[in-house]
Amino acid sequence: MAQLELSRVPEMTTAMLIRRPPSDVFEAFVNPEITSKFWFSRGSARLEVGKPVKWDWEMYGMSIEVQAKVIDPHRRIVIEWPSYKGQTTVEWTFEPLATGTFVNVSERGFTGTGDELVKQVTDSGEGFSLVLAGAKALLEHDVKLNLVPDRFPKGLPKH
Repeated sequence: MAQLELSRVPEMTTAMLIRRPPSDVFEAFVNPEITSKFWFSRGSARLEVGKPVKWDWEMYGMSIEVQAKVIDPHRRIVIEWPSYKGQTTVEWTFEPLATGTFVNVSERGFTGTGDELVKQVTDSGEGFSLVLAGAKALLEHDVKLNLVPDRFPKGLPKH
């Protein structure tokens, strides 16, 4: 079997058009009352620079502390959070289009071996794609798809 090598630490990126104005889409990601309808189950407070916020995924018995580093209203959010083997940085950008808002999400700062990095980036891309799809359904059609809670339903072996 050939030995594969990475020439740089990979980053995750995914994106989605959401047919709503940037102000609405941005608000959905900083306001836990909205975000909890498509991603985590509860947030302790609105995202603000320098203010630690706790996000809970009660369905998985998991909580993390998130720190907003940049909040540029209706344009950009940057957070740091504990992910996999250490802190990573997640960035959302909100690009206004005639048809809505193009949301781009990236995560960087992964650490580990080549195989571990590939798994982390793959898992992150899958997770954020579900989050964007859930946000799209909620904001465009007022439909809660339950994508995040249904990703690992009770009764299945651990992944």
